[in-house]
Amino acid sequence: MCLYLPPVMKRILIAAFIISLCACTSKDDSTIGSDIVNNTASADGKSNSDLPEIKFEEEEFDFGKITQGEIVSHAFTFKNTGSKNLIISGASGSCGCTVPHWPKEPIKAGEENKINVVFSSEGKSGIQDKTITIVTNCEPATRILRIKTEIIVAETAK
Repeated sequence: MCLYLPPVMKRILIAAFIISLCACTSKDDSTIGSDIVNNTASADGKSNSDLPEIKFEEEEFDFGKITQGEIVSHAFTFKNTGSKNLIISGASGSCGCTVPHWPKEPIKAGEENKINVVFSSEGKSGIQDKTITIVTNCEPATRILRIKTEIIVAETAK
């Protein structure tokens, strides 16, 4: 059984088919101009530009054993060892129990500062391993700090 289409409908279908074929073709965008590439590291890993550089005294801290419900904190000391101002645009803990406080003003080349991390053990038990992600204008842009602890749950009196 054949379906009869009026000549006008055939032309519309043919035109729609041709338009859809033309819409599916794409132009070759495989070339990228060198003006949009911004890679400051050379092939040997050395930097090609002046950037700030964040250097931490330590990137991991172990609180040891603490009692459930305790709130503890640690200050991660760092230095801008680069040649430009260091800007920390954000810091976040891996959960709501880990809260970082960081300097909001630029840190000049050669200056030291601290990121204070507060950890609340409320409702937690056992070994805890939490991370703090720091976002800067350095390369690489993100750094990970880590805190660890073992939370001891006190026995309740009977």
